Amino acid sequence: MNSSQRGTRRSPAAIVILAALFVAGPLLTWQQTWFGRKLTDAQMRSYLQDEGHPRHMQHALSQISDRILQGDTTVRQWYPQVVSLAHHSSGPVRVTSAWVLGQDNTSDLFHQALLNLLQDSEPMVRRNAALALVRFRDGSGRPELRSILDAYTMRSPKSGRVEFSVVAHEKIGVGTLLARVTPQEGQPVEIRSLFAGEVGRILALDGSSVSVGDGVLSVNSGEEQVWEALRALYLIGGSEDLELVQRYASVNAFSDSLRKQAELTAHAIRARSEPTTTR
Repeated sequence: MNSSQRGTRRSPAAIVILAALFVAGPLLTWQQTWFGRKLTDAQMRSYLQDEGHPRHMQHALSQISDRILQGDTTVRQWYPQVVSLAHHSSGPVRVTSAWVLGQDNTSDLFHQALLNLLQDSEPMVRRNAALALVRFRDGSGRPELRSILDAYTMRSPKSGRVEFSVVAHEKIGVGTLLARVTPQEGQPVEIRSLFAGEVGRILALDGSSVSVGDGVLSVNSGEEQVWEALRALYLIGGSEDLELVQRYASVNAFSDSLRKQAELTAHAIRARSEPTTTR
C-alpha cells in the first residue's frame, strides 16, 4: 500500500476498520508478490518440510495465508506446521511464520505461538508478532510496537576496533553492512542492519576501540514500519505511549500521511486515557 493510498484515509472510523482488518503482519505484505504461484496440496506438504530450501517453506506459508484470507477452512490441516516453523533456525522463515500466524485471529494455537515469538532473537519476528497480536485484541506486544517508534541500538558483538560503512541519516535496507569490528586476534565481524530504515546516531568514533555489548550506532525504523506501529497503537496504545506517538505528529521530516496517522493515534489514546464521568 503506497503513501498516496494511505493519505486518503482521513477519518478515525476508517482507521479503526483498516487496523482491524490489515494489522496482521503488514510488514511482510510484499511476500505475497514474491510467492504468488499457487501450490497443490501435495506441493504444500513437500514445501513445508523442505529443509534444504527455506524459500520453499516461505512460499508454502504465503499460500496458507492466501487461503486463510479466502476462507478456505481446509488449510487448518497445516496449522501445526505453521506453528512449528515459527521456531525454525532460519530468521526469514520465522518472520514469514509470524506474519501468517496473524491471519486467523480465531485460532488459540496461533495466538499462543505469537505470544512466544515476542521473545524471538530477531527484531522483525518480534515486530510482526506484536502487530499480529493486535488482531487478537491482545496488547502484549505493545513494548515491541513502542520500540518501532524509537531508535534501535546496534551493539558490538566483539571487542575490537570499529570501522563504519555508513553515515548518519543514510537510508539502509535489510542486511546493509553498517560496520566492522576487528578484534586483536581473529577475523573482522560484520554488523548488518536487521531491518530497513535509516541510520540514526553514530555512537562511537570511527577507528576507535569498542567492547562487547557497546552501542555502535542507532537505526531508525522505516516510515512504513512506523506507520503500521502507529496504526496498531491506535487500537491498543496507552497514555505512556503518547510522548512517542506525538513525536511523529510534530516533525515535518515525516510524510503527511504519517503525521496524520500519529495525530489520529494520539487522539485515540487521549480518549481512552481520559477518566469517564458518571451522573
